[in-house]
Amino acid sequence: MASDKNGDDPSPQSPSVVDTVAFEPEGNRAEQQVRRFRLTVLRGPKAGQSWESGTDRCSIGSHPSNDLVIQDPTVSRFHCEVQIAKKGACVHDLDSLNGTVIDGVQVKEGYVRNASTIRMGATSVQFNWCSENNPLPLSKRSEFGSLVGTSAAMRTVFALLERAAETESTVLLEGETGTGKGQMAQAIHKASARKNAPLLTIDCSSIPATLLESELFGHEKGAFSGALERRLGMFESANGGTVFLDEIGEMPPELQPKLLRVLEDRVIRRVGLNREQPVDVRVIAATNRDLRTEVNLGRFRSDLYFRVAVVKIAIPPLRQHPEDIELLVGHILKSLGADDAAAEPFRSQDFIAQLRRSAWPGNVRELRNYLERCLVFHDAPPVAENLSPSSSRPSSNPGSLISPVSSNLPFADARKLAMDQWEKRYLEELMAAHGGKVLQAAAAAGISRVYLYKLLVRHGLKK
Repeated sequence: MASDKNGDDPSPQSPSVVDTVAFEPEGNRAEQQVRRFRLTVLRGPKAGQSWESGTDRCSIGSHPSNDLVIQDPTVSRFHCEVQIAKKGACVHDLDSLNGTVIDGVQVKEGYVRNASTIRMGATSVQFNWCSENNPLPLSKRSEFGSLVGTSAAMRTVFALLERAAETESTVLLEGETGTGKGQMAQAIHKASARKNAPLLTIDCSSIPATLLESELFGHEKGAFSGALERRLGMFESANGGTVFLDEIGEMPPELQPKLLRVLEDRVIRRVGLNREQPVDVRVIAATNRDLRTEVNLGRFRSDLYFRVAVVKIAIPPLRQHPEDIELLVGHILKSLGADDAAAEPFRSQDFIAQLRRSAWPGNVRELRNYLERCLVFHDAPPVAENLSPSSSRPSSNPGSLISPVSSNLPFADARKLAMDQWEKRYLEELMAAHGGKVLQAAAAAGISRVYLYKLLVRHGLKK
């Protein structure tokens, strides 16, 4: 294995890669020391060029917003990203056209070592560790708004949220379902200069394109069938405040240029109106997708991404900061109104250890659902046997989702009753696991959104 002339190659678990050092010279601040790295272009249009990291990551691609910009027609606009984590330096391919190859092996995600070669199309770069570290600021706080956490991962997020709240810049929150993106948007708004003005939220994944335009921009009387009066859209209604666009990655392509116009010039045009209206709003957007991948796939405009991701905050999944689970359990139980007697079984270290070992694919939302279920059903003790990574997701075992059926019924009737019970319980757990988002739930279940909606209506779960 080759070694960097500026520093030895750290092993994947080396504390020199990521280390948190607390100090108090300026008001109880702390820093996370992250090993610096260098990328050198070996082959391609910019052969010989070097780039050194200033943070814990580097995005690579042909789009000018990347950290390392490579003007090579075989390199995608957002090709890949190098990120420093506890285990070392990880490269994530962003669904690039020509793929990402590490030391001769094509990967979707993989770790690099000192002097590893990363090939992207016709361009190759070499990864090397440097001897210096980059300091990343950590918040001195263990909470921000309704969010809590003492881990370095969450205190890094809190530091970014604090800085974002002080600006008027557009913010993009990226994170898996259930990580608290909506709570973060609220926290930014409440800590900003716009806190006394409205915060209005819209879920771009739950409204058809024809209605979404009217919801966002408003419409004039007679603009379309059913438009019986003029209606202000969200941007006008939130004037002076903040608009939170949840699941912006689901915004239909035909509406993306209109949102771009809002972000560039702060003007909107109501449906059916020929003139533009000025608006004074701050935009916060959230997505559970990587919008750079969506740009590569042609589903999201690159110029809109550039405007949306002025301040980009990546929210870690719960499995990446399990040390926060004990604090989260106490915070969630308090919010659910649990008294000391009810909360006592959840405080044992064995139970907390079991929670930390779970994968929590639904993140904090799934943890909250699990704890609430244990509180509601007093006969459902919070022990390891009841806890698994899929405890709040639809079970693959139909028997766990249905009630006993009387053998006195005719076979056909009993089967129909059992299937109806199973179907309804499955749908209830499916929607709970995905926060009521039909599009995400349909994708997870492997069925179309239209069919899922029909099933929900059939079982009285949607009107």
